[in-house]
Amino acid sequence: MATEYKVPTIVEPAPPKPNEVVLVTSGDLRHTANVVGWAEQQVLEEQLAEVLAEIGYSIRRGHEYDPEVGHGFIWNQRMGMDVFAGIHPDTPVIIAEAVWEYSHHVLSGLKTQRGPILTAANWSGQWPGLVGLLNLNASMTKAGMAYSTIWSEDFSDEWARDALKEWITTGTITHDTSHVRALDASAVPSEEAALGRALAAQLQHDGAILGVFDEGCMGMYNAIFDDEVLNPLGIFKERLSQSALYYRMTTVSDEDAEAVFQWLLDRGVTFDFGPDPESDLTKDQVISQCKMYIAALRIADDFGCAGIGIQYQQGLKDLVPASDLAEGLLNEQDRPPAFSEDGRELYPGQPLPHFNEVDWGCGVDALITNRVWSAMGLNPSTSLHDVRWGDDWGDDFVWVMEISGSVPPSHLRGGYAGVTSERQPPMYFRLGGGTIKGVSKAGHVVYSRVFLMDDELNVDLGIGEAVELPDEETQRRWDATSPMWPIMHLVMPGVTRDQFMARHRSNHIQVVYAPDAETATKALAAKAAMFDALGVKVHLTGDVAL
Repeated sequence: MATEYKVPTIVEPAPPKPNEVVLVTSGDLRHTANVVGWAEQQVLEEQLAEVLAEIGYSIRRGHEYDPEVGHGFIWNQRMGMDVFAGIHPDTPVIIAEAVWEYSHHVLSGLKTQRGPILTAANWSGQWPGLVGLLNLNASMTKAGMAYSTIWSEDFSDEWARDALKEWITTGTITHDTSHVRALDASAVPSEEAALGRALAAQLQHDGAILGVFDEGCMGMYNAIFDDEVLNPLGIFKERLSQSALYYRMTTVSDEDAEAVFQWLLDRGVTFDFGPDPESDLTKDQVISQCKMYIAALRIADDFGCAGIGIQYQQGLKDLVPASDLAEGLLNEQDRPPAFSEDGRELYPGQPLPHFNEVDWGCGVDALITNRVWSAMGLNPSTSLHDVRWGDDWGDDFVWVMEISGSVPPSHLRGGYAGVTSERQPPMYFRLGGGTIKGVSKAGHVVYSRVFLMDDELNVDLGIGEAVELPDEETQRRWDATSPMWPIMHLVMPGVTRDQFMARHRSNHIQVVYAPDAETATKALAAKAAMFDALGVKVHLTGDVAL
């Protein structure tokens, strides 16, 4: 008897046309954000099309504008897979990013591409295409994919035009990364080398648990480190649920949350309250954030965690106000006392390192930083920032580093008294919540990034300087980015803008202060030695002399 199997057939897409490239763009999961950024995305695509036309190439969009959602971004992974199913694998592809994007929307489709891949972003503070570009680049690096990358204000500058010509001609763009060099472990001073090795041995002997509340946030594939990578370091995951954090918040009394709130008021924090919770910050939102702070500490204590990461952006964003106020307080050594249900003060006199958006590159870094800085008698309060944007100031290129509020107050000018807490933007944070807004104090910092490349953990380490800018320039930079978020004006000696962009393997960067340049160098040396002893590949960037 004959059978009638339903054998699938695969329709191969048409081969690439001569002198044609296909353009795709990944967006946010949230239509509200995509709709707001769509006009800027159109500008970026027009600029790229104009330059490529001069070279003799045309752009064909790989997916159309969708009038039902009001934008033309790929906004989920299934859509991205369907788009790439219609693109021949040998086609040259440009991923053009003018806004924040979720990399997994396109990463699965890009993995089938054999043709040259180019990521391109606008050089803008207001529209965070740069942030999305760095995340996508880091995700492709982790995945072992070949790609080229470029950034420009409008792609009319000679550097950008030459780079696009190079990509069209050769399929690659060569960037200068001479600011990066491998660590010579023998050059690390003996005392710092001994400290780093001893701390590494302790971590591998005793082990440390980092709690992660629902891993994998905002498409950041690069931010997920498997257990097989972490465990040899002595770091182990405690997989926690954000639903458990939400429940635990409901068990925190109003009186306990009010005590944290009053502590912040007594220390000089200003809350920018208004009457309308849809658009203003309200006390109820802040009280909820204080409950999250206490609940997170209680859960960490339950599981013996040495640090935690809260995802928030998916899941909790629909239930409670933003996590950033709680995150910044957790990262602070001098923070409001919080107590367990049986009355014990939790983690007294020390931060509980928090890795924003459950980024394991920052989680590993924060733990190592905490061990080294604590052993050296330094303030271990640390934070990540988004690599948001930058501009010239005098003879320096000064980066704008910002994150949505999870910065420890000791990093800010005036400490707690320098903090103004403002409402998070409704476009991203529907239920509001306050930030820890302020200007980072002047001083020397160690900056770093832990990342996966060639299936191995790597870390880039450098010494930067947070600088003071005139108030009007700070405000200009705030107005050009996110004025409700904390800001750091960062100079990286020995590293140009384009060198940093070509090398950095994340949308995030980790920073921690040191009291002076000499101490910063010693602390970096000990940190490098600890990473090296743990088997992480260490790279020094910029003007670092060990």
